[in-house]
Amino acid sequence: MGSATAGEDARGRGASSARGRRRSRLLLLRDLAIIIVAALLVSFLVKTFLVRSFYIPSGSMENTLQINDQILVNELEPGLVPIHRGDVVVFTDPGGWLQPDEEKTNTTPIEWVLSVIGLAAPDSNNHLVKRVIGLPGDHVSCCNALGQLEVNGSPLVEPYAVIPPGDTDAASVTFDVTVPKGELWVMGDNRYHSQDSSLNQGLPGHGFVPESDVVGRAFVITWPIGHWSWLGDYPDTFRSVSGPP
Repeated sequence: MGSATAGEDARGRGASSARGRRRSRLLLLRDLAIIIVAALLVSFLVKTFLVRSFYIPSGSMENTLQINDQILVNELEPGLVPIHRGDVVVFTDPGGWLQPDEEKTNTTPIEWVLSVIGLAAPDSNNHLVKRVIGLPGDHVSCCNALGQLEVNGSPLVEPYAVIPPGDTDAASVTFDVTVPKGELWVMGDNRYHSQDSSLNQGLPGHGFVPESDVVGRAFVITWPIGHWSWLGDYPDTFRSVSGPP
């Protein structure tokens, strides 16, 4: 009887130990699932309300941004933080700026998951990135006798602008506009190779970008590592520009 009882006790302890191990594994899996869901939720909320990632599909902002660079965008601007002249902003197509073959419509499940946590931007081709030159009420023109843009009568010295050798003007076409209320005048840094405000004056929006179309301000290049840098708004370039007339 004593031996049988000892054997039964041993089997009981073994079964209890196995149940304990299974319970520990289940608890571990539960905790991992909670952590993953919480991380995805936090990433989704950050992306939706604070920061969003985009990649650069074209050379329109060279040499500031290169093709396939990845940037982070502060979504508090312009909702809570005002836009400034010189800001690099990401915005949805105001209408007809992008050609059909430039738009990417299909998103794979992997891209969607990565986009939720901010590691991919499958809809980057549906957006544009340019530099703000004129704010609502600004008078923007191109070009003066030296080939410079002028904002409210002040000529701009633009160290970020790429102009082809032999050309003297800071834009490939001329313009003389006053920016309407609630809209922006934007231009690519690669001036002769950018679908910006100057090249879309013939469309219904006359080249202006509604502030409501702005996703946010690009503030840092995150990838590749060799291109990492903050994106400034060149305050010295616009320091002499007075407020809208």
